[in-house]
Amino acid sequence: MREKKQATIGYALIPIIVLIASLSYGIIVLGADPHIPLLVAIVVASLVGIFGLGFKWQEIEKGAVETISMAMQAILILMVIGTVIGSWILSGTVPSMIYYGLKILSPGIFLVATTLICAVVSLATGSSWTTAGTVGIALIGVGQGLGIPIQIVAGAIISGAYFGDKISPLSDTTNLAPAMAGSTLFEHVRYMLYTTVPSLIIALILYGIIGARYAGKALDTANIDTILGGLSANFYISPVLLIPPIVVIILVILKAPALPGLLAGTGLGAIFAAIFQNANLGEIVSTIHYGYSIESGNEMIDSLLNGGGLDSMMWTVSLILLAMTFGGIMEKTGMLGAIANKILTVANSTGSLVTATVLSSIAINILAADQYLSIVIPGRMYKDAYDKMGLEPRLLSRTLEDAGTLTSPLVPWNTCGAYMYSVLGVSALGAGGYLPFAFLNLINPLVAIFYGFTGISINDPKKPKKKRTK
Repeated sequence: MREKKQATIGYALIPIIVLIASLSYGIIVLGADPHIPLLVAIVVASLVGIFGLGFKWQEIEKGAVETISMAMQAILILMVIGTVIGSWILSGTVPSMIYYGLKILSPGIFLVATTLICAVVSLATGSSWTTAGTVGIALIGVGQGLGIPIQIVAGAIISGAYFGDKISPLSDTTNLAPAMAGSTLFEHVRYMLYTTVPSLIIALILYGIIGARYAGKALDTANIDTILGGLSANFYISPVLLIPPIVVIILVILKAPALPGLLAGTGLGAIFAAIFQNANLGEIVSTIHYGYSIESGNEMIDSLLNGGGLDSMMWTVSLILLAMTFGGIMEKTGMLGAIANKILTVANSTGSLVTATVLSSIAINILAADQYLSIVIPGRMYKDAYDKMGLEPRLLSRTLEDAGTLTSPLVPWNTCGAYMYSVLGVSALGAGGYLPFAFLNLINPLVAIFYGFTGISINDPKKPKKKRTK
């Protein structure tokens, strides 16, 4: 039997470098999805573990499976979320949220309204990409009609879209982060409000100051009116249809388990689809499984509403399984620990550990060009360190999103940054780039670090928790 070697930083960097190279070539040069480049990195990590560090394949496979098992609850939730989205579109719930969100447009507060509209749409759909690619495009046109620089409008769109994406229980990253940290979905969502809401308020103030210059100008709402007309022509729109998300929010507040709460949302969506949109049982079942499909003749409406369903989550689920496999192999062989130990030599306090997590997530967004890996890899790297310091898992899960989720669109070659450029027509960097105006995305990581050093919203591990008295 070969004797196992202690993983060193040199060994650990081999799979990381291959990961960065394969993802960069695959995504940037070939325009491919990240799955196969990630699979290449998995193979290299396995070879390093077997031939370099002396592990048996059975041990490596066990490490991958054990890590995947930690994400199984998140995967189940994601699958249910697909059914929620499908039923909420069919019922008219998502169209109603979008409809009323677009109604708040006003020239004097256009940038503030843009941020809030995108936040509402992204919260309803769980997708910053869908929001930017539909409502975002319409708002870009309105902003240009007002004479507002396109990069400022794009920054407001991205801020709102990622606010909603980050705190929506329907979002994939919102489910992935607590799975990596050992927290729970609704606990994670509630805890993120401490950093995300203040960041949004600061961003809105900045947008309000900038937008005041354009008050009094005529508002060209042609694109918005097209969307409003298309929604009302294809759906019964009513405030009553906002009941399903309100019920889910109440369940979040009451700390109900995620799966039953979301299944209740799916059930309500199905009932409302039958009552208000005259959907039959066959349509409801098909939509919950395969997603909603519409051919309204309006490209914006079709792009906005086509989607959801159980099947829609399979791309994300497969990517998460591959990312978890890579993380599991790196963790089992000690390579992830070698990287973490190197970093943790200078991260010996809550503030420095949060800072290390933020910087690591940003670095992976830059180097690996993938939002999911910016959550998975630091999540596995620092979980033990948070445990040893007595810090709650929800602090790690929140920090992963504060940095990993929110900085992904700020990197032009990241999948998120590349997508935003393709739909909004504005790059993150360079002259006229939106990065300086994506205020929420810039502020939130700084707020996370500030909280880490000041202890705001963080339980002091040195102090015993107070017992509740009746």
